[in-house]
Amino acid sequence: MSVIQRWLDRFCYKHPRFGIPNLMLVVVIGNILVWLLDQFSQGFSLSSALCFAPYYIIHKGEIWRLLTFIFVPTTSNLFFLAISLYFYYWIGSILERQWGVTKFTVFYLLGVVLNIIAGFLVYLFIPLPVETATMHYVNLSMFFSFATLYGEMQVLLFFVIPVKVKWLAWLDAALFAYDIIYNLVQLPTVGMFALAGIVAPIVAILNYLIFFWDDLMASLGRVKRQTAHRHSRQTVNFKQATKHAQQTKGYIHKCAVCGKTDTDYPDEEFRYCSKCNGYYCYCSEHIHNHVHIE
Repeated sequence: MSVIQRWLDRFCYKHPRFGIPNLMLVVVIGNILVWLLDQFSQGFSLSSALCFAPYYIIHKGEIWRLLTFIFVPTTSNLFFLAISLYFYYWIGSILERQWGVTKFTVFYLLGVVLNIIAGFLVYLFIPLPVETATMHYVNLSMFFSFATLYGEMQVLLFFVIPVKVKWLAWLDAALFAYDIIYNLVQLPTVGMFALAGIVAPIVAILNYLIFFWDDLMASLGRVKRQTAHRHSRQTVNFKQATKHAQQTKGYIHKCAVCGKTDTDYPDEEFRYCSKCNGYYCYCSEHIHNHVHIE
């Protein structure tokens, strides 16, 4: 386990009351309220007054922007806003139940802090009164966490098409990669204004990796071992012997005691005894009731 993960786990264990219960519900309600005020206010945009703009924080003293940018909607379209907020709430609630309030709050707040740092770094290159950070990618990165824990879960895409979560995670990763590459290509044209579109997805991925690096390395190691086992000489020889036995004898497994075969008894469970000297197969009745062959 990495040093950071050990520290995070230790912190969450020692501070079980640290955290905000139903954090994503608070975030969703805040987004809805800001969107409503934006729609019904004439000539004034609340989102512009709450977004993360380092110029106003440094020169105007508007320090509330360090927190309120969490509640700024990422879209003004009501349909897409409703879908995204439902998605964030659903994913966040499941992660909070899985991890506990403390760990999920640390995950989300760490994403906020990393975005603040990244936003100020972008401001060094773009010292203008513009927005330099949002929570859009951090909210999307929650799906990476969800897919890591529940990759085999099946959900209904567009409430109709059944698809496994892990495939949606790959689609999410493709969107992240597209946004990074697109903004890299735009650098010669729009200059440093494309920098925020490069830094924000990278920061969100970094936040995910801090919590799941060990899990990813363990998963890659497991895949490597499985691949090595499938291509090992022992496995290849066993498959060839099995295929040859089925072609010449008409069966693969045969009990060395009673003579039952998998062809005559397809529902029978056959096993090989590790204590016998050689590859001797036995049915479920005799696997624990036979004389070991020396």
